[in-house]
Amino acid sequence: MRSSAEVLEGNRVKLTVEVDEEELSSAVDETLRRLQREVNVPGFRPGKVPRRLLELRLGGKAIREEVIRHAVPDYYAQAVEETALDIIATPKIDITSGEEDGPLAFDAIVEVRPKVAIPGYEGLQVTVSPPEPADREVEAQLDRLREQFAELSEVERPARDGDVVTLDVTGMRGDEVVEELSASDYVYEIGTNRLLEGADAKLRAAKAGDIVEVDAQEAPGGPAKVRLLVKLVREKVLPEATDEWASDASEFDTIAALRDDIRGRLTAYRRLQASLELREKVVEALSALVVDEMPETLVNEEADRLQHGLVHRLADGNVALEEYMAMRGISAEELVAELREQAATQVRADLALRALADSEKIEVSDDELTSEIARVAKESNRSTREMARQIAEGPGLERLRSELRNSKAVTWLIEHVDVVDEQGNPMDRALLLEHEGSSEEAGGSSGPAAEDGSPDAPVEGEEEG
Repeated sequence: MRSSAEVLEGNRVKLTVEVDEEELSSAVDETLRRLQREVNVPGFRPGKVPRRLLELRLGGKAIREEVIRHAVPDYYAQAVEETALDIIATPKIDITSGEEDGPLAFDAIVEVRPKVAIPGYEGLQVTVSPPEPADREVEAQLDRLREQFAELSEVERPARDGDVVTLDVTGMRGDEVVEELSASDYVYEIGTNRLLEGADAKLRAAKAGDIVEVDAQEAPGGPAKVRLLVKLVREKVLPEATDEWASDASEFDTIAALRDDIRGRLTAYRRLQASLELREKVVEALSALVVDEMPETLVNEEADRLQHGLVHRLADGNVALEEYMAMRGISAEELVAELREQAATQVRADLALRALADSEKIEVSDDELTSEIARVAKESNRSTREMARQIAEGPGLERLRSELRNSKAVTWLIEHVDVVDEQGNPMDRALLLEHEGSSEEAGGSSGPAAEDGSPDAPVEGEEEG
């Protein structure tokens, strides 16, 4: 078999394959042996039909069609391997000779993964938030902890953000009271924006005894008016940040030790965030160097994968795709557009990282591949052999090798880009990568537990009893 590849426009290649009669004869023999087992001929058991009788019964044309139908995919796969083409779509095959007899030749028009240019990748610079917390952030975190021990003191002044008000809530639709929109002695902290849209703005500056009304356009059952009677306004009185309070509120004997602990936890958390941010920023910066249009084939494939993953995760939470779209207030068309945009971004990053790996001669050894399979198997509580067998089915093994290669390319980027803070000052890369403290450690009793580095906010909506 002989094969050659001709580059065409639009990431396409014309693969020409020629098979001489001598090599094709083995495919003919294999096809006839298979047909002997499959074709039922009266008077003969399966597999015992004489070849000559089978040829007479089926005819040379039908047998040749069977040979071509089964042999061409094998010859095509062999040609793809010989020419080292990275195919990303189903080929269009055209038999050019040998449909009836003689040597077989065919052309295959295939779409291949494009190789993109990443000019200037050696001089990339990324901006990352510094991992060291400012003093004001430490004090803000300390105040959050003090709030957990705050006492509420009634005030006669107008309400303001941070105050806790007690409300009688009455929902009205016309002259009728809407019970599901009504409550007595409802406790709410102003400034959290967790009541009704526009309610906080109306409650600011309200005093005990005042009544404010809010239009609830998105209320269950349709638009309604909600009347809020302010029965009580109380402010939070925080305990003084003393050694005595620190000893009662934490495991530390002094307020200085508590501050140091908060700073340490914030730093660990910030370093973890900075490490993730650095990884994300370097890939974004590299991807920005790619000016080529992304192949529709790859974008469509990635968008389908993203949608399948989304549907699977929603199903795990017993949420239908329609419910998810309704909760987000988006249409099916908007979701598809969103997934396609995300897919194009990921395809661009993948091609950019492949280009970097090619340029820097980054490869994945068989030992590294084996180690990764063992790691995945351990996480899945399965045997390495079972996992290797599953991954080896289809393109799984090469996909895993490609993912590992891209990961190594990201590591190379992280080690070689210039890292600066928001003011353009160089940052110590080692500080960003020292995040031994896990996110769980960074979110302890006095450290950040929420995404913004803050502890959980007080629960709203309790009724005084």
